[in-house]
Amino acid sequence: MDYGVVHTDDVPRTDLSQIEEIPPDLDVQSIGDELGLENMRINVWYFEPGEEIRYHAHAEQEECYYIIKGEFSLKLGKSGETELIEAGPGTFFAAGPGTGHGHRYVGDDEGIILGIGAPNVDDPGLDPHDLD
Repeated sequence: MDYGVVHTDDVPRTDLSQIEEIPPDLDVQSIGDELGLENMRINVWYFEPGEEIRYHAHAEQEECYYIIKGEFSLKLGKSGETELIEAGPGTFFAAGPGTGHGHRYVGDDEGIILGIGAPNVDDPGLDPHDLD
């Protein structure tokens, strides 16, 4: 890939609740797919009150998130060593391979998070309690 340009208004929003095998039941825009990225994933996630990305870990992927809108409760850290952090717009948070992470939207309207992960591999969420 040489370069790409896309505006979020031009990227389709997918309702994951319509795809049974893919939790979570959130809306997402796959910015990285639209740009044709090969080495990282970029998504914009949309949350209604109480929705969450459950606490999980990845074997290979490092992930970084940026809260665009709303208030979130973050659960970060290895199993047995987690920390709960309240965070709002302007906050970055990240988790490396093998480190548990999850976040719940605690606001009253729509919450929005930008997520970036690398490498761009099929790395489904693992239960952090099962990792060494």
